[in-house]
Amino acid sequence: MPPAIILPETDVLATSPSSSPSAPGAHPAVPPNVVTIAGVDPSGGAGVLADLKAFSALGAYGSAVIAALTAQNTQGVAGVHVPPTDFLALQIDTLFADVAIAAAKTGMLGTPAVVRTVAEGFAKWRPAQVVVDPVMVAKSGDKLLSDESIGLIKEALLPQATVITPNLPEAAVLVEIGHPESVREMYKAAEKLRRLLPDDSRRWVLLKGGHLPGDDLTDLLFDGDRMIEFEGRRLPTRNTHGTGCTLSAAIAALLPQRPDVPAAVADARTYLNRAIAESGRLRVGSGHGPTHHFHAWW
Repeated sequence: MPPAIILPETDVLATSPSSSPSAPGAHPAVPPNVVTIAGVDPSGGAGVLADLKAFSALGAYGSAVIAALTAQNTQGVAGVHVPPTDFLALQIDTLFADVAIAAAKTGMLGTPAVVRTVAEGFAKWRPAQVVVDPVMVAKSGDKLLSDESIGLIKEALLPQATVITPNLPEAAVLVEIGHPESVREMYKAAEKLRRLLPDDSRRWVLLKGGHLPGDDLTDLLFDGDRMIEFEGRRLPTRNTHGTGCTLSAAIAALLPQRPDVPAAVADARTYLNRAIAESGRLRVGSGHGPTHHFHAWW
């Protein structure tokens, strides 16, 4: 087991004042162009709309490729429509041919054909940074993707990722283990996940510990050599809709603006924690509400 670097939860963003995304007017002169490839949640708490909010709040110019349309609200999903993959490929090619994309992130990719199309698009256009949020397990514990889709994610998409951001149920599916129940078991899962990525120091696994029991939470960031522990506390709120989307989007927005992956992840986690803590200021729906993406602005 590699030695851990333990980072406690912080209340301030670990950045210089000139680059801190915590306040209006403190962003780079030329924002990086960042794209999300995901589905649309009409309630705005998850998927493409949440990603675009996080990009904007953190000083990146957001663009989007629509991989799915959903009928959903804060209480659940009523239906999903997947556009033809030839049109998905056209969206990707048309965008990348014109816009210099500094970082890309993926959300839920519902079918094998969609996964394959996105992976082929990345292989063709080679964005400098790729964040893969392997959305494949519902809050109920049910798998959202077929075994074929999961296999394609492992074989075609993860090898192109700079950072992957699975939660514990998703990690269990990806490496075919039991659900980790402790930080020690998370270490073993992170090591197995890292073997799915290319063997170089530029690839990282962020294993999210939000499904651990208790109020003390640990996320692990691992590059095959360094295991960084991010410690935190569970916040007492129902407003957790889209937290995974928001975190992966925040990482994508910050990767072009930070010196390395650990710095981007640290600041993305701080941003998300603030967005959750301030979510009570919003009144959106009667189910699991969204985080407050613009908590520093509104």
